[in-house]
Formats: sequence, structure tokens, C-alpha cells
Amino acid sequence: MPQKSTATGARPPERQPAELAGLRRRLASMLYESLLLIGVLALTFLVPLLMLGIGTGYTPDGGVLWVYVFLALGAYFLWYWRRGGQTLAMQTWKLKIVDLSGDTVSLRQGWLRYALAWPSVLFFGAGLFWALFDREHQFLHDRLAGTRIVLLSVTPQD
Repeated sequence: MPQKSTATGARPPERQPAELAGLRRRLASMLYESLLLIGVLALTFLVPLLMLGIGTGYTPDGGVLWVYVFLALGAYFLWYWRRGGQTLAMQTWKLKIVDLSGDTVSLRQGWLRYALAWPSVLFFGAGLFWALFDREHQFLHDRLAGTRIVLLSVTPQD
């Protein structure tokens, strides 16, 4: 077995180019993610608000509730994207979110991608349809945030 060079001038091994994930796999992951988000919302939204309503009889205004949902889901996504680049659904579908150089997304990029995904999906999926015409078949929010979803290779471990 050859020895690895430890000389001070040695370059780190070059990163292998990652294969971009296919559109069907990304859409399937999004569908699965939407099912998982029901549980996330139940834990972070429904339970606390039920306790607040039962305990005090107070119900926040609709605008406050939407901001709460936006922030709770943002915290969920950012937590997973910054700690390994994968949400639970992305782990199942062997997907990972990275920046253009293949590194973990920055906090700024993550929030930008998350914020842009809302109109991308809610405006009749316009940002998702963008992938049909994009040269790399990326969603609009990925293109604008400088992120991409890559397919993890399935390699047997030693």
C-alpha cells in the first residue's frame, strides 16, 4: 500500500466533481419532506399554541402565526443544511445541498435559499418549473442562492 505524502508542500486531495441530482429525485424528496414537515409543525407550532390558547385563552393574529411558521421551518431547514447538508428526506433520497464549490452552505446562503423557496413554490411552482429550462436543471431558488442539490454516491464502506 503506498504511503501518503506528509510534506509541507503537499496539496490536499482534489474534490471529485459531484453529480447533480435529477429533477424527479429532488421532487420526490420535496414531497416526502412535506410529509415530514407536518410533524415538525405539530411539534413547534401546534403544541405550543395549543398550550398558549388553553392556558391563557389567547390566540395570536394570523400575520404573527405566519411569521412563526416561517421562522420555525427556517430553523428546521437551516439546522440540517448547516449540519451535514441534508434534511431527513434528503438523507432518504441520498441528496445533499452544497454551495457552488461543493462545501456546506453558509448561513447567509441557507437563509437566502429558504426565503426564495417560498415564492418559488407558492407562485404555482414557477421556481420549480424553471428547472425544465435551466441548463443544469436547477430550481430557481438554488440558482439565485448559489446552491445546488447533489446526488451522494453509494459506495460500500470498508
